[in-house]
Amino acid sequence: MEASIKGIIKAVCISEKKGTEKHPVNEIVLKENFGIEGDAHAGKWHRQVSLLSAEKVDEFNARGGDAAIGAFGENILVSGIDFKKLPVGSIMRSGDVVMKLTQIGKECHSHCTIFARVGDCIMPREGVFATVEHGGVLRSGMELEVTLPAADAPLRAAVMTLSDKGAAGERVDTSGPRAAQLLAEAGYEIVEQVLLPDAQKRIERELIRLADSRQVDLIITTGGTGLSLRDVTPEATMAVATRNVPGIAEAIRAESLKITRRAMLSRGVSVVRGQTLIVNLPGSTKAVEEALAIVLPQLEHGLRILKGSAHDCARK
Repeated sequence: MEASIKGIIKAVCISEKKGTEKHPVNEIVLKENFGIEGDAHAGKWHRQVSLLSAEKVDEFNARGGDAAIGAFGENILVSGIDFKKLPVGSIMRSGDVVMKLTQIGKECHSHCTIFARVGDCIMPREGVFATVEHGGVLRSGMELEVTLPAADAPLRAAVMTLSDKGAAGERVDTSGPRAAQLLAEAGYEIVEQVLLPDAQKRIERELIRLADSRQVDLIITTGGTGLSLRDVTPEATMAVATRNVPGIAEAIRAESLKITRRAMLSRGVSVVRGQTLIVNLPGSTKAVEEALAIVLPQLEHGLRILKGSAHDCARK
């Protein structure tokens, strides 16, 4: 893929209320770390602006879709760029505006108006989302240039804590924040911290979202690795895996056994989904600290190999 890709903005749109189709406007004003003024989806989160390829809308309409501009919920409609093929972390510039791509596609929980009308919507599989890194004004006819992330860009990580009591507010989670702190100190960009109950299908959905849509390089989970019937983190992790990487979990258990013999009771696994490494850690803060001390020095090399930005070298 080219290091720089250019397209032309065909339309800019907003919607004043969530759950309604967006409508074209003459121009939009983007604010740093907020989104578009007057748009209901603006805010301090990772999906401040939505973008869609004009060619994908044309293909949809050629099949009889009859979708108007903004019908898919896109803020910016662009010709000449296939957004789905861009990696998360790509930088998009137009005029004074700088945006950072944060998510590819999205899960559709409640079908939109156009889906109800024609039985399909391309936004969940073709649309992308971005944050505003620098504000300005955008209007149709302006050029949008995309720069792909550098090969040596910081690795991106997410931390997921699995705890019924933590999710219910009955216990303060300290293991997840500590894992995030240690990763940040090691140079990782922390994309999300998630706290969920021990519910396997929900854990699976979140792992898939973080790996496929957010495209994080590493997911660290804490909790749910023991022998309780509610401990289903390994099962959820294996269910979404495309490849097994058993050595990481084996190393954590082997070294942890030197500290406590109860380490043999941990069922944590380590796997790959696509280009994302997922590693299960126990739920205690002390265990998280010990486990990351074991694996963190080796993880970056493995993740760079997984991303294709480093080469494996056999020891002589």
